[in-house]
Amino acid sequence: MTDAPAIRIRDLSKVFGDNAQEMMPLVHDGISKQELLEVHGHVLGLRDIELDIAPRSIQVVMGLSGSGKSTLVRHVNRLIDPTEGEVRVDDENVLDLDRVALRQFRRHRISMVFQRFALFPHRTVMENVEYGLTIQRLARKERRDRAARWVDRVGLGGYEDSYPHHLSGGMQQRVGLARALATDAEILLMDEAFSALDPLIRADMRTLLLELQAELHKTIVFVTHDLEEAIEIGDRIAILRDGEVIQNDNAQDVILKPADDYISDFTRNINRGRVLVVGSIMQPLPPGLEPPPQCPAELTLEEALPVVTTAPGEECCVVDPDGKPVGMVSTIGLMLALAGQQSDAAAGGNGHDAAANGATGGNGRPRT
Repeated sequence: MTDAPAIRIRDLSKVFGDNAQEMMPLVHDGISKQELLEVHGHVLGLRDIELDIAPRSIQVVMGLSGSGKSTLVRHVNRLIDPTEGEVRVDDENVLDLDRVALRQFRRHRISMVFQRFALFPHRTVMENVEYGLTIQRLARKERRDRAARWVDRVGLGGYEDSYPHHLSGGMQQRVGLARALATDAEILLMDEAFSALDPLIRADMRTLLLELQAELHKTIVFVTHDLEEAIEIGDRIAILRDGEVIQNDNAQDVILKPADDYISDFTRNINRGRVLVVGSIMQPLPPGLEPPPQCPAELTLEEALPVVTTAPGEECCVVDPDGKPVGMVSTIGLMLALAGQQSDAAAGGNGHDAAANGATGGNGRPRT
């Protein structure tokens, strides 16, 4: 039985301007973002968004500047109210919450990490991390103990009494992450959380986030404009253009089955060998044939290439994490996939997709 979505977004539209409601018929009729602005003086933020976000998953929302990704994520905790539509968290419509209920929702069920850290400059690391717990009115000792645990967990032990201006950008973002996690909220919103960091520090933060997710199993909505970052961390990736979701898929399908030329342009320069996994490009296993050696479905094409090319007949039996045969792959199949010309059987999904997706997460990471 599939879990119900942790977050369900339906018919969500947002128009910025004094007469937003009056613009909605035009929006539904398909008026372009540019025409709405130039002719009517209103800005189209989102149009008819439909999105289900699975519990305990990382949903990436990405797109170019102005695509609506930050606008979308800020509807989840009602920092922005929609012009039309609904946002449900555990089947509760967030838009129905009154002021008191919304405050409790933000204090206990949802946390947010911002791009520019949003730390209090006059508070120490410990005091910043404690902030949400203070708002929750936890006893001093309990909030101190909990904050200290998260400060240590994000690698800032020994900096408890330091102020934000004493810390590097990466360290400041670790404080922001610890503050968000300390409240034990079930949902974590991360709006371009790593975008202001240097590349090496961003890589460290992505690793930390994945380690924490393996432990905590939060529902995370992560906004980014970086496809490589999206592929590394996302179970699913929703790509926006001009306020509309163009494609929402796992990383393998975004690359192998782009919805249109816009998505293809996003993925054109991706190193396919390091991103695509064998389970996504394998062909059906002929009955009774299990050629040695075995090749795990979660191996990237780059990792699989030396295994397959040295195998008898240059083909391998693909197996899931339990060792069950789920398909086969050959050197020719690997080379075609690396060149962006995977075979018809692999591209068409002749019965192998479910096995591949069961063997690995959407981005090719082994499921935990």
